[in-house]
Amino acid sequence: MSATQSRLDELLDDPMVQLVMQRDRVSPKGLRWMLERARARIEDPSLPPAYMVARECCEQNIGC
Repeated sequence: MSATQSRLDELLDDPMVQLVMQRDRVSPKGLRWMLERARARIEDPSLPPAYMVARECCEQNIGC
């Protein structure tokens, strides 16, 4: 497990973060997916812009 993934796990395990995510209807799975897409976009600029990824998240019902 990488240090970045470990820090993300710690953050997602925090009760306050979980409450905010619940209020905003954001799932840990959806957030991880979105972050991985963002990282991939940095590594490969041919990926779609963030607003298109967000729209896809809403369509897939994973954090909208």
